Amino acid sequence: MIKHYIEAARLRTLPLSISGIIVGSFVAASQGLFNWLICLLALLTTVGFQVISNFANDYGDGIKGTDNDNRVGPKRAIQSGVISPKQMLVAIKVSIIITFIIAVLLIYVSFKKEDFFNILIFLVLGIASIIAAVKYTVGKKAYGYSGLGDVFVFLFFGLLSVVGSYYLFSKKLNLEIFLPAISVGFLSVGVLNLNNMRDRASDIISGKNTLVVKLGEKSAKYYHYFLLFTAFITSILYLIFNFQNYFQFLFLIAFIPIIKHAFVVYNNKIPKLLDTELKKLAIATFLFAILFGISVFLPTII
Repeated sequence: MIKHYIEAARLRTLPLSISGIIVGSFVAASQGLFNWLICLLALLTTVGFQVISNFANDYGDGIKGTDNDNRVGPKRAIQSGVISPKQMLVAIKVSIIITFIIAVLLIYVSFKKEDFFNILIFLVLGIASIIAAVKYTVGKKAYGYSGLGDVFVFLFFGLLSVVGSYYLFSKKLNLEIFLPAISVGFLSVGVLNLNNMRDRASDIISGKNTLVVKLGEKSAKYYHYFLLFTAFITSILYLIFNFQNYFQFLFLIAFIPIIKHAFVVYNNKIPKLLDTELKKLAIATFLFAILFGISVFLPTII
């Protein structure tokens, strides 16, 4: 039974979920503001949010019948019957409790008990993250069924993940940190968009009105190129504003597989064949986070 929950947690999605934390942590480290305990707790909290989201996605799509034989991707736990809806609900609740405890510990370590304002803000953000993770597919007004999934992925995987983690270290904001946050956010949205392009036909049948369903296949591809291109531009802009040496452009290596991926999407005629591209773009995003972080940190050690 445990292996089924591990499969339902979809561990392959975790590198994508922590990409924003990696970028925010490296930027903070480049300014001499890094703290290992904050970094570890932030990573664990983000992983918790992702697991909650994956469990809730399995549950929501499972009971709505969206996960059916028409679906192209791998079978989900409820769809295949290895975990019942009731058992999945328990798993969601347990994950929420564990994640919230870690999030509270993270907030305490970052701000102690004196900074009431920041504690309150991040508690609200933590609760909002949990609600967003659950409401993507669960409930009558699940936002993933009305084309708003892209917005929430951008906000939570991009802005909150990068800017939020940076703030936990630095206790300050600057406009430049939003540039790599946009990059990570748009690449993460790209993964979701790719998933929705793959599932477009079955989503139409199931009444899941993702942005891809609303845009149509051709426009969804143009939207995909926009996401990838903007992610490239905003990351370049950040390093131009903070340029010290050419080693900082090391992160451009990550865009080689991303550009190759864009051509695959351009030439694709059979949506189900996009399934293999999901993993590639997710890994490329994780690679981008690592290399971008190193690129930012390099000037401090050479």
